[in-house]
Amino acid sequence: MIKSQCLDVKSLEERAKVIRKHVVRMLAKAGSGHPGSSLSTVDLLIALFYNKLRHNPQQPAWPDRDRFVLSKGHACPALYAVLAENGYFGVEKLDTLRQFGSILQGHPSMKITPGIEISGGSLGQGLSVGLGMALAAKLDKKDYRTYVMLGDGELAEGQVWEAAMAASHYKADNLCAIIDQNGLQIDGFIHEIMSSYPIPDKWRGFGWHVIEINGHDYEAILSAYDEAEKIKGKPTVIVAKTIKGKGVSFMENQVDWHGKAPSKDEAERALAELK
Repeated sequence: MIKSQCLDVKSLEERAKVIRKHVVRMLAKAGSGHPGSSLSTVDLLIALFYNKLRHNPQQPAWPDRDRFVLSKGHACPALYAVLAENGYFGVEKLDTLRQFGSILQGHPSMKITPGIEISGGSLGQGLSVGLGMALAAKLDKKDYRTYVMLGDGELAEGQVWEAAMAASHYKADNLCAIIDQNGLQIDGFIHEIMSSYPIPDKWRGFGWHVIEINGHDYEAILSAYDEAEKIKGKPTVIVAKTIKGKGVSFMENQVDWHGKAPSKDEAERALAELK
């Protein structure tokens, strides 16, 4: 079966609770990982995989699939959970996160994990890869689209802007970047460490069509994905304002939860909130 399912907003919200609970359980069991960034991306991923992306879990390498590139690879627990719930591999595999020999490593590997398009780890590379995929589609006269998710802290990487300039130059209108603007990176607030603000103006300056949304509002997210498909002659970037650690009160907007797994007690508190 070829997705997407086109769920209503209430169903998407219920799916998001399931995914966030998976993330908390996975990281608590693994004892390491990145809860803040994983939780902030969930709604953007849910809307994409359930309502927009053309993909086939039974045939992950289907040539006509839409491509999704997670440039901020440390947020992979959320992506793993979404892939599992979509049938790319068994949900029970989520319990093996970061274990030796597991297909679910701390940063994604395209060689061992179904549904992963690029191996992640070093920030700043995903948009370049995504642009290559988008241009390949045009050369091959294929109609698949490519989506690339980046973090706002990742925008400090120079390679991002080389790719942004090239995408505009080549009029890659089948490419959509998604910025998870949660305002925090590993060392603190973006505006204190290396400000990329104003983010929308920078992308406009590079020739992109810019859509600004609340990254936890499903109607806004779905509308943005629809709008991006209609833009011709230039690539689109969705600047999504999100909350780091979204859904778990004691993790929200707290830099300490960038790369710290919850303890057993903390996981129980988080799961109680998510119920």
